[in-house]
Amino acid sequence: MKIKALIFDLDDTLWPVVPVIQHAEATLHDWITTQLPSVTASYSIADLRERRQALVSTDPRFSYDLWALRHTLLQQVFAEHGAAPAFADEAMQVFAEARNRVTFFPDVIPVLDVLKDQYILGSISNGFADIKAIGLDQHFSVSLAAHTFGCAKPDSKIFLAMLDHLKLPAAEVMYIGDDLRLDVGGAQQVGMATAWVNRRDATNADSMPLEFKPDFIVKDLQELLRHLK
Repeated sequence: MKIKALIFDLDDTLWPVVPVIQHAEATLHDWITTQLPSVTASYSIADLRERRQALVSTDPRFSYDLWALRHTLLQQVFAEHGAAPAFADEAMQVFAEARNRVTFFPDVIPVLDVLKDQYILGSISNGFADIKAIGLDQHFSVSLAAHTFGCAKPDSKIFLAMLDHLKLPAAEVMYIGDDLRLDVGGAQQVGMATAWVNRRDATNADSMPLEFKPDFIVKDLQELLRHLK
Protein backbone atom coordinates (compact mmCIF):
# COMPACT_ATOMS: atom_id res chain seq x y z
CA MET A 1 0.00 0.00 0.00
CA LYS A 2 1.14 3.53 -0.68
CA ILE A 3 2.52 5.49 2.28
CA LYS A 4 0.31 8.52 2.93
CA ALA A 5 1.60 9.77 6.30
CA LEU A 6 5.07 10.15 7.80
CA ILE A 7 5.28 10.39 11.58
CA PHE A 8 8.56 11.50 13.14
CA ASP A 9 10.32 11.14 16.44
CA LEU A 10 11.79 14.49 17.53
CA ASP A 11 14.80 14.35 19.88
CA ASP A 12 17.92 12.97 18.17
CA THR A 13 15.97 12.45 14.95
CA LEU A 14 15.33 16.07 13.99
CA TRP A 15 17.84 17.74 16.32
CA PRO A 16 20.57 16.62 18.77
CA VAL A 17 18.94 16.61 22.19
CA VAL A 18 21.90 16.49 24.61
CA PRO A 19 23.09 20.07 23.94
CA VAL A 20 19.47 21.28 24.12
CA ILE A 21 18.94 19.76 27.57
CA GLN A 22 22.34 20.94 28.81
CA HIS A 23 21.55 24.49 27.69
CA ALA A 24 18.08 24.39 29.25
CA GLU A 25 19.37 23.08 32.56
CA ALA A 26 22.13 25.70 32.65
CA THR A 27 19.65 28.47 31.81
CA LEU A 28 17.33 27.33 34.58
CA HIS A 29 20.17 27.04 37.09
CA ASP A 30 21.29 30.59 36.28
CA TRP A 31 17.72 31.85 36.68
CA ILE A 32 17.32 30.13 40.04
CA THR A 33 20.58 31.74 41.17
CA THR A 34 19.09 35.18 40.55
CA GLN A 35 15.76 34.32 42.20
CA LEU A 36 16.64 31.95 45.04
CA PRO A 37 20.43 31.71 45.37
CA SER A 38 20.27 29.44 48.41
CA VAL A 39 18.99 26.63 46.10
CA THR A 40 21.91 26.75 43.70
CA ALA A 41 24.30 27.15 46.64
CA SER A 42 23.03 23.77 47.80
CA TYR A 43 22.43 22.04 44.46
CA SER A 44 24.60 22.00 41.36
CA ILE A 45 23.10 20.99 38.00
CA ALA A 46 24.51 17.51 38.54
CA ASP A 47 22.99 17.35 42.04
CA LEU A 48 19.55 18.25 40.70
CA ARG A 49 19.90 15.68 37.93
CA GLU A 50 20.82 12.96 40.43
CA ARG A 51 17.92 13.82 42.69
CA ARG A 52 15.55 13.86 39.72
CA GLN A 53 16.65 10.36 38.72
CA ALA A 54 15.99 9.14 42.26
CA LEU A 55 12.49 10.61 42.04
CA VAL A 56 11.52 8.57 38.97
CA SER A 57 10.77 5.41 40.93
CA THR A 58 8.42 7.19 43.35
CA ASP A 59 5.52 7.61 40.90
CA PRO A 60 4.60 5.59 37.76
CA ARG A 61 3.64 8.81 36.04
CA PHE A 62 7.25 9.96 36.05
CA SER A 63 8.20 7.17 33.62
CA TYR A 64 6.41 9.01 30.81
CA ASP A 65 5.67 12.54 32.06
CA LEU A 66 9.03 14.28 32.11
CA TRP A 67 7.37 17.64 32.65
CA ALA A 68 5.75 16.45 35.87
CA LEU A 69 9.02 14.88 36.98
CA ARG A 70 10.97 18.13 36.64
CA HIS A 71 8.14 20.21 38.08
CA THR A 72 7.79 17.98 41.15
CA LEU A 73 11.51 18.11 41.83
CA LEU A 74 11.51 21.89 41.64
CA GLN A 75 8.54 22.10 43.99
CA GLN A 76 10.33 19.94 46.52
CA VAL A 77 13.63 21.79 46.32
CA PHE A 78 12.05 25.23 46.41
CA ALA A 79 9.88 24.26 49.39
CA GLU A 80 13.03 23.33 51.30
CA HIS A 81 14.16 26.92 50.83
CA GLY A 82 10.90 28.64 51.66
CA ALA A 83 9.61 29.36 48.16
CA ALA A 84 5.92 29.17 47.28
CA PRO A 85 4.79 26.20 45.11
CA ALA A 86 3.91 28.57 42.26
CA PHE A 87 7.60 29.42 41.96
CA ALA A 88 8.10 26.02 40.31
CA ASP A 89 5.61 26.97 37.57
CA GLU A 90 7.65 30.03 36.67
CA ALA A 91 10.85 28.01 36.74
CA MET A 92 9.38 25.43 34.37
CA GLN A 93 8.48 28.15 31.90
CA VAL A 94 12.10 29.28 31.95
CA PHE A 95 13.23 25.70 31.33
CA ALA A 96 10.64 25.09 28.59
CA GLU A 97 11.58 28.23 26.68
CA ALA A 98 15.21 27.15 26.62
CA ARG A 99 14.20 23.54 25.87
CA ASN A 100 12.49 24.71 22.69
CA ARG A 101 15.57 26.48 21.31
CA VAL A 102 16.68 23.58 19.16
CA THR A 103 19.19 23.48 16.33
CA PHE A 104 17.94 21.21 13.58
CA PHE A 105 20.22 18.81 11.80
CA PRO A 106 21.05 20.48 8.45
CA ASP A 107 18.96 18.04 6.40
CA VAL A 108 15.74 18.40 8.39
CA ILE A 109 13.97 21.58 7.28
CA PRO A 110 14.86 21.27 3.56
CA VAL A 111 13.46 17.72 3.51
CA LEU A 112 10.35 18.55 5.56
CA ASP A 113 9.65 21.41 3.17
CA VAL A 114 9.50 18.87 0.35
CA LEU A 115 7.63 16.16 2.24
CA LYS A 116 4.85 18.39 3.57
CA ASP A 117 3.50 18.80 0.03
CA GLN A 118 3.44 15.04 -0.57
CA TYR A 119 2.48 13.44 2.76
CA ILE A 120 0.61 14.06 5.97
CA LEU A 121 3.33 14.80 8.52
CA GLY A 122 3.21 14.41 12.29
CA SER A 123 5.19 13.43 15.36
CA ILE A 124 5.15 11.16 18.40
CA SER A 125 7.62 12.04 21.12
CA ASN A 126 8.50 10.95 24.64
CA GLY A 127 9.87 14.43 25.35
CA PHE A 128 7.93 17.65 25.86
CA ALA A 129 9.29 19.84 23.10
CA ASP A 130 6.62 22.31 21.93
CA ILE A 131 6.01 21.90 18.19
CA LYS A 132 4.49 25.37 17.85
CA ALA A 133 7.23 27.12 19.82
CA ILE A 134 9.87 25.37 17.73
CA GLY A 135 8.09 26.30 14.49
CA LEU A 136 7.25 22.81 13.26
CA ASP A 137 3.50 23.41 13.37
CA GLN A 138 3.77 24.64 9.77
CA HIS A 139 4.95 21.15 8.80
CA PHE A 140 3.15 18.81 11.22
CA SER A 141 -0.62 18.51 11.29
CA VAL A 142 -0.69 16.23 14.36
CA SER A 143 1.66 15.71 17.28
CA LEU A 144 1.35 13.38 20.26
CA ALA A 145 3.56 13.74 23.32
CA ALA A 146 3.89 11.17 26.08
CA HIS A 147 3.45 13.65 28.93
CA THR A 148 0.02 14.77 27.72
CA PHE A 149 -1.12 11.48 26.17
CA GLY A 150 -0.49 9.33 29.23
CA CYS A 151 2.04 6.75 28.07
CA ALA A 152 5.36 6.67 26.27
CA LYS A 153 6.86 4.82 23.32
CA PRO A 154 7.17 1.90 22.75
CA ASP A 155 3.69 1.42 24.26
CA SER A 156 1.39 0.53 21.36
CA LYS A 157 -1.40 2.80 22.65
CA ILE A 158 0.29 6.00 21.56
CA PHE A 159 0.91 4.62 18.06
CA LEU A 160 -2.67 3.36 17.80
CA ALA A 161 -3.92 6.78 18.85
CA MET A 162 -1.99 8.31 15.98
CA LEU A 163 -3.58 5.86 13.52
CA ASP A 164 -7.00 6.70 14.93
CA HIS A 165 -6.36 10.40 14.45
CA LEU A 166 -5.09 9.94 10.91
CA LYS A 167 -7.96 7.58 9.95
CA LEU A 168 -5.46 5.54 7.99
CA PRO A 169 -4.53 1.85 8.10
CA ALA A 170 -1.11 1.14 9.64
CA ALA A 171 0.28 0.02 6.28
CA GLU A 172 -0.18 3.55 4.93
CA VAL A 173 1.83 5.16 7.74
CA MET A 174 5.60 5.21 8.23
CA TYR A 175 7.26 6.06 11.53
CA ILE A 176 10.74 7.57 11.43
CA GLY A 177 13.05 7.66 14.44
CA ASP A 178 16.55 7.11 15.82
CA ASP A 179 15.79 4.52 18.52
CA LEU A 180 15.39 0.88 17.47
CA ARG A 181 13.38 -0.19 20.52
CA LEU A 182 11.24 2.88 21.12
CA ASP A 183 10.68 3.95 17.52
CA VAL A 184 11.12 0.97 15.21
CA GLY A 185 9.90 -1.65 17.67
CA GLY A 186 7.01 0.45 18.91
CA ALA A 187 5.72 1.31 15.44
CA GLN A 188 6.17 -2.17 14.01
CA GLN A 189 4.03 -3.79 16.71
CA VAL A 190 0.99 -1.93 15.34
CA GLY A 191 1.90 -2.63 11.71
CA MET A 192 3.43 0.68 10.65
CA ALA A 193 6.28 0.82 8.16
CA THR A 194 9.47 2.12 9.77
CA ALA A 195 12.65 3.98 8.94
CA TRP A 196 15.60 3.96 11.31
CA VAL A 197 17.58 7.21 11.19
CA ASN A 198 21.03 6.02 12.23
CA ARG A 199 23.02 9.25 12.26
CA ARG A 200 25.66 7.87 14.58
CA ASP A 201 27.00 4.87 12.68
CA ALA A 202 25.32 3.81 9.45
CA THR A 203 27.98 1.12 8.95
CA ASN A 204 26.86 -0.66 12.12
CA ALA A 205 23.41 -1.59 10.83
CA ASP A 206 24.27 -5.29 10.57
CA SER A 207 24.79 -5.50 14.32
CA MET A 208 21.23 -4.45 15.23
CA PRO A 209 19.16 -6.89 17.30
CA LEU A 210 17.37 -9.47 15.16
CA GLU A 211 13.93 -8.48 16.42
CA PHE A 212 14.24 -5.03 14.83
CA LYS A 213 14.05 -4.93 11.05
CA PRO A 214 13.20 -1.43 9.83
CA ASP A 215 12.01 -1.06 6.27
CA PHE A 216 14.68 1.58 5.65
CA ILE A 217 17.97 2.37 7.36
CA VAL A 218 19.12 5.89 6.56
CA LYS A 219 21.85 8.20 7.79
CA ASP A 220 19.70 11.33 7.46
CA LEU A 221 16.43 12.63 6.01
CA GLN A 222 17.97 13.33 2.62
CA GLU A 223 18.58 9.62 2.25
CA LEU A 224 15.04 8.92 3.43
CA LEU A 225 13.71 11.27 0.77
CA ARG A 226 15.62 9.36 -1.91
CA HIS A 227 14.14 6.07 -0.69
CA LEU A 228 10.62 7.49 -0.69
CA LYS A 229 11.02 8.68 -4.25
